[in-house]
Amino acid sequence: MSEKDIISSHTKVLCVIGYPIEHSMSPIMHNAVIRELKLNYIYLAFKVSPNNLNLAVKGFRAFNIKGINVTLPFKQKIMNYLDDIDPIAQKIGAVNAIKNDNGNLSGRNTDAEAAKNALINAGYTTSGKNLLILGAGGAARALTYILAEDINKIIIANRTEKRAIKLAKELKKNFSIKVEGKRNSISVLKEESKKADILINTTPLGMYPSVEKSPIPAEFLHKDLIVYDIVYNPLETKLMKDATKIGCNTIGGLDMLVNQGALAFEWWTNKKPNIDLMKNKIIEFLGMK
Repeated sequence: MSEKDIISSHTKVLCVIGYPIEHSMSPIMHNAVIRELKLNYIYLAFKVSPNNLNLAVKGFRAFNIKGINVTLPFKQKIMNYLDDIDPIAQKIGAVNAIKNDNGNLSGRNTDAEAAKNALINAGYTTSGKNLLILGAGGAARALTYILAEDINKIIIANRTEKRAIKLAKELKKNFSIKVEGKRNSISVLKEESKKADILINTTPLGMYPSVEKSPIPAEFLHKDLIVYDIVYNPLETKLMKDATKIGCNTIGGLDMLVNQGALAFEWWTNKKPNIDLMKNKIIEFLGMK
């Protein structure tokens, strides 16, 4: 057994932070490729109270944690504590990956590229389409910014209308696009889903353990709709099950999760991870293989 096969004082730490964090599959996929590449790293999950984010960032520096993934609800707020932010992440206004270089914390957004790749890899085009996006948080920001260049129209429906309107205004400043922010009321969801070609859920509704919840009533879906749910635990959410029954084409959140994780892992370690291994380990863990 080599030194790289055991946890030692030389082991480097990677992690994900969020609140809650128990649902995260990131440790499963990252530790699998760490073992395959025989790297002296370990990947952990830390539950961070929203009131303690500043202390967590101090901990990254103090404990020399090499790489950090950021999930709900910190993708925007974390930007206030970083030293450098990638121009794309700055434009999006959300960071989901951080690299610690001797105490200098740099932020990136790998969600955007990963999400668009999931659509492209599934064989779908966004050019000229109408998008209904549920949620206005970090993931919604990443998706709307990466898709805004060739989409026809975006409707942002969020529990807090003010936040949806704010994101819509930002998109209008950066792109020549038709975009509106609305409260995700039943009437709005019913009306806008009829006109949508693509529906993307970026909210946590339907995520384990609340697997019987869906962000939109099944009767509002139509068979010509592409339904993309970025929730990955469970692999098939209630939204996806409802959409499949109606005849919609569906995309789950697993590909986005794996793609964004692989981009971050390579950035941290300068090693290209085995994406198939990452994906299969999550499927295996969730008992779907």
